[in-house]
Parts: sequence; structure tokens; C-alpha cells
Amino acid sequence: MFARAVRPTVSLARSLSTSSQNNAKVAVLGASGGIGQPLSLLLKNSPLVSHLSLFDIAHTPGVAADLSHIETRANVTGHMGPDQLDAALQGCDVVVIPAGVPRKPGMTRDDLFNTNATIVATLADACARNCPEAMICIIANPVNSTIPIASEVMKKHGVYNPNRMFGVTTLDIVRANAFVAELKGLDPARVNVPVIGGHAGKTIIPLISQCTPKVEFPADQLAALTGRIQEAGTEVVKAKAGAGSATLSMAYAGARFTFSVLDAMNGKEGVVECGYVRSEETECKYFSTPLLLGKSGIEKNLGLGKLSAFEEQLVAAAMTELKASIKKGEDFVANMK
Repeated sequence: MFARAVRPTVSLARSLSTSSQNNAKVAVLGASGGIGQPLSLLLKNSPLVSHLSLFDIAHTPGVAADLSHIETRANVTGHMGPDQLDAALQGCDVVVIPAGVPRKPGMTRDDLFNTNATIVATLADACARNCPEAMICIIANPVNSTIPIASEVMKKHGVYNPNRMFGVTTLDIVRANAFVAELKGLDPARVNVPVIGGHAGKTIIPLISQCTPKVEFPADQLAALTGRIQEAGTEVVKAKAGAGSATLSMAYAGARFTFSVLDAMNGKEGVVECGYVRSEETECKYFSTPLLLGKSGIEKNLGLGKLSAFEEQLVAAAMTELKASIKKGEDFVANMK
């Protein structure tokens, strides 16, 4: 029953072709990067977006000019450099943040912390000042720490709303769906595996027992599949051999999550996506679970559902690392000059 409840209500393809319209201003912060460019392309292609505001520290005017030639309704503006950040954010309904440095071979998401923590704190500060009621969707890694960072910055400004702050973990769900479909010979568009926990290594917890349609694997194959989902990002980093990390699949996943947020804001009912958010579901302050989205953000946290014994072990194993990542993010903001 729970697995059926969390089935995504909108595929990316359907979002791109939908006739429903919304006058949403969406900002992409980090729009010139490896994730930002394909993400901006997907957003430009959607009738849910009326104004696409692109920001980065370089090359944004070119990206904006290129996208503005596409025959879809979204007006595109390009904003470059710190002096134009405020203008990029004013009046935004949704802000998507793929900004930051990507992983290279041998790096963990945590190795990105020092650089990306500063970037996310700066961007969250600008959001707090210019669009405090926007939905904030953070892709920048390490997500396990960058969501606590953004949350603490918003608190300092007195505008923190936990129902509007999301860590985008959708790529874990997309990967789980693809890998399960591959192993079982299913149509991946019809597979849904909820993924809970966080967005790094063993904190990524795919709930294969709640997959729709129902699937079963022998214990050794289940362990191998779980490990592949948890380390799928490293698989891409190694395959790109120093040329970057997961950008195209992350752009797809980021667009899927953004479209779900926009659909829910537009009044569509039953929109569910997993996301890393402020949570009371476990002993961790932040935890990813399936969320029912509404006009004002999170309408209801759908929780962990019924876990198998194997999945309960995965949750227990993730707690120490997840708590440490959350504390690291909170401490970063507390110690900011």
C-alpha cells in the first residue's frame, strides 16, 4: 500500500508535454556548469516555467542567449557575478542550486565540503534576502551537509521554513529505478523504488521491499544491487576519468523534482517525491523520505513505511555518518565570520 502511495505522479516526459500552465519564475544558481546547462534546457522546455533566471560566476549571458532562441514560452534572463545575484533572485518562486565544484576520481562528496559549503551559504543568504518564500531545491554536494547549512543561514535571517527547503536526492531514485528495471526486464518508467536516508554512500538506502511493481532478489543479489545504487555516483566519476561527475542524469533528476514542486504549487494533488528535509521520522534532524507536496511545499511527510530486516540494518548503519554530516553543516554556519 505504501509503495503505491509513493509512486511518482508525473514523469519527466509528461511534464515536458503538459498543457497546464503556471506563471512561475524559476532561478538556476550555477546555470553555466555541467549540471546547470542541461537542467536549464529541460526547464526552458516546460510550460510550467514562465521566467527562467540563470545565474553563475561566468558564461551566463551566453547560456541565456542560447536558450532564449528555443521556441517555448519561458523568458530567459542571464545574470553573471556577485553583483547580479540579487537581481537573479528577486520574485523567484523556485530556486534550484546545482552550483559548486564536481567530484573528481578519488574524491568523496565530503571532500567538496569546504568549497561548496561557502558557495551554498552565500547563495542561501541571497535567497533569504530576495525571495524568502521561494521553494529552495539544493543539488550542491555534500547534500547531507548543504541542507543544514542553508537552513541555518535562513534561520539567521528569520525566514526559515522547513516545508520549503529540499535536498534533491531524486538521482538515487532514478538510478534505483533504472537498475531494478534492467535486472528484471521491466519498463523503467513504470518502476518506483523509494530511497530514504541521505545522499552519500551508505546513507543512501533504497527500499527495494517497497518497489512498485513488487520485485524480489536473493540476498546476495540484493546486497550487490544496494551497493551499486549507493556507489553509482562513483561509477560515473570513474567512467568519466577526470572529466567530471554525474551531470546529465543529475540534470534529469533535478528537473523531475522541480516539475513535481511546480505541479504541486499549481494545485495538482497526489504529487509525491523523496527529498532530504528537516525531519522527525528518525533520530537524525534531516532525513530523506517520500513527501506529499502541496501548494506551500511539504504537505505531509510519508515516513519510512514498513522496512525489511535488511533495510532496518541499513538505516541503523547510516545514522552515525548522517549525524556527523549534519553537525558539520550546522557548525560551519555557527563559525562563519
